[in-house]
Amino acid sequence: MLSLEMVKGEQVMELRQRVYDIDDVWQISHHTDNENKHYELIDGTLIEMSPPGGEHGEFSLNLGSYIRAFVREHDLGRATVETGYHPPGNRLTLLAPDVAFVSHMKAPAPFPKRYVPVMPDLAVEILSPTDTLQKTREKAEIYLRNGAKLVWIVLPEQESVEVCRQTEEGKIRRDVFGPNDTLTGEDVLPDFTLEVRCIFH
Repeated sequence: MLSLEMVKGEQVMELRQRVYDIDDVWQISHHTDNENKHYELIDGTLIEMSPPGGEHGEFSLNLGSYIRAFVREHDLGRATVETGYHPPGNRLTLLAPDVAFVSHMKAPAPFPKRYVPVMPDLAVEILSPTDTLQKTREKAEIYLRNGAKLVWIVLPEQESVEVCRQTEEGKIRRDVFGPNDTLTGEDVLPDFTLEVRCIFH
């Protein structure tokens, strides 16, 4: 008979070796042993993420509340937090932005109970102490190369936001907005503006 520790060891080894898809992530994340665990998926590789800390959660709520209020006022689409999105037709990549917006034109109807099968128009990633900027930039590129128009990387230590877009030439352009600057929704959320400092205070 295998001990519980041995079984767990085999399961961990399996996580490293096999290719996962979005159905696997749904089952794993809803298993009773995995309560309060968060998972993403990149090219079939399962990534376990720790739950956000207090500051991270507060910043998510601050920014998300501004976006949601604007989206609802102008009936533009859906605003979500920590929701799984995957590229159309790609079941091996799943990302869960801290905050996201997806337009009515793009959002499936009815809005799915499970993962959303498109990338959001706007994805927001808040850099946490366990993240690196490089890894988060790589994630931003995945969003942009698979249908997102705008990615905001929130940098709490600098009280800044790095705005990422894909140029017509296919390159990723990044601009940093400091606490005294104003974010705009560009062509994703026309007329939306927010002073960067409002995210952090």
